Amino acid sequence: MANVLRRGTAAAAITAVTAALLTAVAVPAHATDEAAPLTNTAHLDFLLDTAAPPAVDGHTTYRLAEEPSITLPWTYADARDGGAFERIGGGPLDEATGDYAQGAYNTDDVARAAVVYLRHWQQTGDEGSREKAYEVLRALAYFQTTTGEDAGNVVLWMQTDGTLNPSAEPVELPDPSDSADSYWLARTLWALGEGYAAFRDADPKFAAFLQERLRLSTGAVEREVLTRYGEYDIADGVEVPGWLIADGADATAESLLGLSAYVVAEPDDEAVRATTAKLADGVASLARTTTDAATTQWPYGAALPWAQSRSMWHAWSSQMATALVASSTALGDPELLQPAIVEGARFAPILLAAGGPQNGWYPSPTERVQIAYGADSRLQVSLALADATGSSAFTDLAALQGAWFFGQNPAREAVYDSATGVTFDGIEADGRINRNSGAESTIHGLLAMLALDAHPDVAARAQTLTTETARKGLAFVQAEDAVSTDGEIVTPESSWTEESSWNGDFLRLDRGRTATFDLGEADGVRILEPVTWNPESGVDPSASSLWRSKSLPLGLLRHEVGAQGVTGASGALLPQRLTLPLPGARASVEVRAIEGVVDLDGILVRPAVSRLETTGGDQRSVLLVNGMGVPVPTPAGFEDRASVVRIYDANGTLVRERALDRSRQVLLPAQGFAVIDG
Repeated sequence: MANVLRRGTAAAAITAVTAALLTAVAVPAHATDEAAPLTNTAHLDFLLDTAAPPAVDGHTTYRLAEEPSITLPWTYADARDGGAFERIGGGPLDEATGDYAQGAYNTDDVARAAVVYLRHWQQTGDEGSREKAYEVLRALAYFQTTTGEDAGNVVLWMQTDGTLNPSAEPVELPDPSDSADSYWLARTLWALGEGYAAFRDADPKFAAFLQERLRLSTGAVEREVLTRYGEYDIADGVEVPGWLIADGADATAESLLGLSAYVVAEPDDEAVRATTAKLADGVASLARTTTDAATTQWPYGAALPWAQSRSMWHAWSSQMATALVASSTALGDPELLQPAIVEGARFAPILLAAGGPQNGWYPSPTERVQIAYGADSRLQVSLALADATGSSAFTDLAALQGAWFFGQNPAREAVYDSATGVTFDGIEADGRINRNSGAESTIHGLLAMLALDAHPDVAARAQTLTTETARKGLAFVQAEDAVSTDGEIVTPESSWTEESSWNGDFLRLDRGRTATFDLGEADGVRILEPVTWNPESGVDPSASSLWRSKSLPLGLLRHEVGAQGVTGASGALLPQRLTLPLPGARASVEVRAIEGVVDLDGILVRPAVSRLETTGGDQRSVLLVNGMGVPVPTPAGFEDRASVVRIYDANGTLVRERALDRSRQVLLPAQGFAVIDG
């Protein structure tokens, strides 16, 4: 997972190539023209370059002898003065050889760039995008290994001259990059599947080539992943599927986007259909470990991305629910839809109220950077569910998620510009914008815009509700911020535990030691979830802690998890929900270690009813989210204007829609939410 975490973050500072690659792609102030399409491929077009790959055993592509050059996007584009960008590769540049430690081009971005051009062509009929889709798919196929024991796998990096770099520096797993199943194999399947569906009738010969290559890669998946179909591993005492690409539901989900498109186009290909069904079963199986559990506590119904961690969720590549919707449709299997609905209706509103598509909850919000990959992933989930269910719950959420690109974000500034097609590389936790615009951000910005263009009503709302005026959602109180304690503040040698991350220092409480926190008063009850290290049962001594607010007991927690199994560490860093919520009038919370040693990372604090308020022009919108397992009455509406409230249950079903002449009490269903527009 380490290399995937790197691939999901904003572009790091990298040695630049010559100034000859500069281009004056200006980034003017964002201007909204609701009548015009949002999608503009100009910046992605700029990232494209050509290479003439050498003859190499096991690597070739469609009509390479007749068309010796391939077209593909540079990995990064760093901002320069005057709104220009410089295209650069990954890792330090060796000036003598012209090679990067990694490469200029990578399969992940080549595959996803092909998806952008395919969808743009299919959605608009643009012949330029059709031609670019053809060219970029040809480039993608060259990365694929066609012979030997690794046939069907994919090399990740290529240098500027078209030379493949199977072993990049720093080392990325698998190494060599085509030696096993990988994220780039999954994304290759995404592009090949959508490519076949698009070209099947438009260019049957090219489609046949894409079909051959897709079958080659599904063969690798069958050989390296699906030999374990139906076998389960243990992860901290929980059964998890052992047949996911790179052990990731996130990677597998992206392969399913392409495979589902292929199955719809070619329903009689029983072999690929069977592969698709098995992979979808794996994604659904991992999702059900959380969506079928108590969704009133962490991770709140989210589908976890990695079979080797019960403590990790990230916004980037979080299209598990999107893939389950696509697979459900392609395979005619309605059972695949339910875990997607749970994530989309229960977790998505909580994430919005908590601050949006933060890069990582590991398990607390440890990586608060926000990037287009994460924002697009969340938007795609809601729009897929809207199309599948017809519920306005998901278009309501999608409008708020899409608004991230236009200013409803920590920077309070648009990060996508439809005049240029530039999507910035991310937003830091403090609101600073990374104004580079590499391939990944550009691609996911465009995928989001294509989705919004296909849903114009959602797009109009997303471009309007761009100013956050109030937010009250999930927050994290650091353990080291205790107002009093006789425990010990400990700085971990590394924040990374091999399956999760400490959020700064932690507080160690030996038996009998205590700590007191001042959470301040609130206007309603709050749900508390202490995040602690939980030793592996039967291996390390277990622990327990007692929580109270003065004389009011809040809960007794037992700190232990089951067998380590496939996870990277014995024990796990996990939140546990206290039995009773904290009354709003109470601010003080005390913890006492009753048994063993309690290592406390902090406390997740969540209002019983979370709230996000946004405005734009003369429009106002409020999202209310019930975090309780029982219905909760709450005020809704505005004192100064009429409004309409739509109330949804925990599965996103509309239970009531009513006009309000002023603020009134409404009843939020258990784990349901409401949207008020006025």
